[in-house]
Parts: sequence; structure tokens; C-alpha cells
Amino acid sequence: MQKMLVRLLPFLVVAVFGLSGCVQPDSQFGSAAKPVAVAKKVTGPVFKGRVVGKSMKAKTISVQVGKGKKAHAVLIKFDQNTDGIEHANKGHGVIVSYEKQGKDFYAKSIRPKLAKMPKGTSIIQTADLKKMIDNKEDFVLIDSRPAARYSQSHLPGAISIPVCEMQELMGLLPKDLDAALVFYCGGPT
Repeated sequence: MQKMLVRLLPFLVVAVFGLSGCVQPDSQFGSAAKPVAVAKKVTGPVFKGRVVGKSMKAKTISVQVGKGKKAHAVLIKFDQNTDGIEHANKGHGVIVSYEKQGKDFYAKSIRPKLAKMPKGTSIIQTADLKKMIDNKEDFVLIDSRPAARYSQSHLPGAISIPVCEMQELMGLLPKDLDAALVFYCGGPT
């Protein structure tokens, strides 16, 4: 199973960060990652995409939807009744349930768009990882956030392999295909 994990590593990293993107150095700088939100089922029309802008003053978010030449930004209004506005962070994938009023879209709820884990991989909970670190278990811990964030702080024993530099730094990974690898980042999974 661990061999499969190593073989799937590039796909896993691309899948996770393809949806959430690289964390920008100025976003949530210095704060610990929040626990993964439990996604509720969304009903009705939705926009799925990446947040490209948010104005608390105008109470709007811009979400990039579509791919390639069909990609475009949609402006969505929100108010105090919008559930999950805390998930609308620039660069993060979201699913916005909305209703249309005239020409405007109004967000009813905003949920994080979480990556699907490839077969053969799993999510480790924070408490379990802490136990592994405390017990000095045999595994490689990889901080995949930008190097600037790693240099500010990181988990004990972690090595820095920013996802945006993964191809160039793959040589830092163990050659042993049975080695257990644990990746962490600053965004939701």
C-alpha cells in the first residue's frame, strides 16, 4: 500500500493543490491550519470554482468558474443570511449555492470545495499525527506550503517541499518506496 502511495504522490499533490492552489505567503500567515470542514450537501443551483476576489464592504465575492477559454468570473452578492462566508478566501475552491434575483446572484451558502483523495491514500487527523511525532515513528513529514511559511514555523522534523516546486525537489523524498509519507499544507483538503 505504501508503494502505491509513493506512486500516486504526484497525482495526490496535483489533485489537492489543483483544487485549493498554493497558499499565498500573505494569506493566513502565521496561523495554524483550520480543521477540515465537514461539507454539507448542497441543493439547488451552484457555482463551483476558485475565489478570485472578496469585498466585505460591497458584500460580494468573485468566483472563477469554467476552464480554459470558457473560464470567467461570476460576481455573487452575500449578506448576513449567507451561510459559510468564512470559506470564501481568495484562491480557495468553493461551492456556492445561490439564487438569482433579477440580474444578480445571491449566495445562500458557501462550502469549501474539497479535494478527493486518490485510491490508496488517506487523511490523517491532527491528533494522530501528533502521536506519531511524539512517539518518533518512522515516517517522512513534508511541509508543502511555500518556503517562506516553512521558514516562519513548521512541525518538528518536517522537510520543506513546496507544492509549486515539487517537480524540482522530488529528490528530497526517500528512495525507499515503502517509506510512509505525510504531507501537510495551509489550506483545506
